[in-house]
Amino acid sequence: MGDAGEGLVDSEARIQERQDDIERERAERGRTVAVDPEAHRVAESLRLARAELERQLAATTHDRRRAQISQAIAEIDRRSAELQPRLES
Repeated sequence: MGDAGEGLVDSEARIQERQDDIERERAERGRTVAVDPEAHRVAESLRLARAELERQLAATTHDRRRAQISQAIAEIDRRSAELQPRLES
C-alpha cells in the first residue's frame, strides 16, 4: 500500500477509536445514580436541626427542657434512618 492507503487506514482507526470513546461515555452516563433532590433537601434540613438541638442541649440546664431536646434529637435520628435508603439508591 502506498502513503494514501496508510493515511486511510489511520483515519479509519481514529474514527473507530472516537466512536468507541463516545460509546464508553454514554455507558458511563447511563450508570450514574439518579439523585433524589427532595431526599437530599430533607437530609440537610434534619442535619441542621440536629446541630441546633445539640447546641441547645449543651446550653440548657433545666432537666425537663433537656429531656424534650433529647427526645427531639431521637426523633431526628429516627427520621434520618428512615431517609437513608432513599439517599443510597
